[in-house]
Amino acid sequence: MTVNQPGALALVGSGEYLPEAQLLETELLRLGISRGKSNTYIQIPTAAGKEGDDRLDFWRQRGADQGARIGCEVKYLPVLSREDAFNEQWIEEIKSAGLIYFSGGDPVHLAEVFADTPMWEAIVSAWREGASLAGCSAGAMAFCGKIIGIRRSHISPGLNLLPEIEVIPHYDKFLGWLPDRVTAAIMRKDAGTALVGIDENTALVLTDNWRKYGSGNVHILRGDIEIATDLFPIN
Repeated sequence: MTVNQPGALALVGSGEYLPEAQLLETELLRLGISRGKSNTYIQIPTAAGKEGDDRLDFWRQRGADQGARIGCEVKYLPVLSREDAFNEQWIEEIKSAGLIYFSGGDPVHLAEVFADTPMWEAIVSAWREGASLAGCSAGAMAFCGKIIGIRRSHISPGLNLLPEIEVIPHYDKFLGWLPDRVTAAIMRKDAGTALVGIDENTALVLTDNWRKYGSGNVHILRGDIEIATDLFPIN
């Protein structure tokens, strides 16, 4: 067993908790376990926190269903406010988990809840110690230094885990939904960062290299990121 190595980091375009994502999420959890973490999958639905109880219940059930398919323990942490991100019991739950997963919704709300909190510090520490960390859609956007103005018209600060990258999730759909905003994001002159478009049902996964996983494509829209030619998973 290898311990105390950084875990995998996954930026997912869409599809969290769906059967189509089972193999990816299983492999992320397996990698966390191989680095000394437990067979535990943490769900963090913060980005959907403003969408109402019905939507939160929807995500909770999807995660529970995926956990049953994978064969792991699932812990759902309803971190909906900054106060929640100081919850010591939930922080303890995070420390040993094999996979910590942020699902979709509003990336700005997600970043505002977690920025400079003990829970975010615990999540980053757990990842550096071997846990896999994944963000889908809003989660992927919030991990960056800046959250680009796709859903909103302005740029907002992210959680700065990946300060030199910006992400457009659902890239193949956003091209049709909001082409002018996608073009503006690509052409922005003051960015100083790489811009990555990740298609639906597709992920960009970092272990020793960045690798693509899934049925769609990863698009380097601005700047430079080297992506290995071989695909995730990694044995």
